[in-house]
Amino acid sequence: MEKTPQGTSVGVDDPYEFAGVCDHLTGEGKCRYAFDHYEHDPEFARERADEDYECPVVDPESDWSWADCPHFRSRNRDRECVRCGLEEKRIAHDDERPLLEEHHLSYARDGETLSHEITIYLCRWCHAKVHNSWARITDDAGLDPAAIAALEERRSREQSELGFESAAERYGDDE
Repeated sequence: MEKTPQGTSVGVDDPYEFAGVCDHLTGEGKCRYAFDHYEHDPEFARERADEDYECPVVDPESDWSWADCPHFRSRNRDRECVRCGLEEKRIAHDDERPLLEEHHLSYARDGETLSHEITIYLCRWCHAKVHNSWARITDDAGLDPAAIAALEERRSREQSELGFESAAERYGDDE
């Protein structure tokens, strides 16, 4: 299983199983990284410019995979835990700890070179289980009772905010 630099498990053998489309890919199949960040890797940018910035991974005639691209990045945008399915519930203007946390699936392999950035969302409870035990992201996991309690507590506060209450009632100014 892949490991973090501290040696804890990330919960998968192959991070690319969970990788989606590259974040730098445009809807037209172009590489936005080569265009916007040419100064970071001029050789790569020149190669893509010579090919009209076409992404070689999406080219059906190319043998490239996401693992072959030096600038591949895939960050999950779904706001739910990929392990147990808990959905994020944020309350505006509240500094509470989020229910979901980003979980990185790939780290530096040789101690210096960062491999591709592949991140997903895990709830705090699944995140702890993956890093602190042999739990895998692909495990058939149900919602943790503490996660259900936190979610329901947020939902009830959200529901109470929907009811009308005058400022005088809310702040006790009944004069």
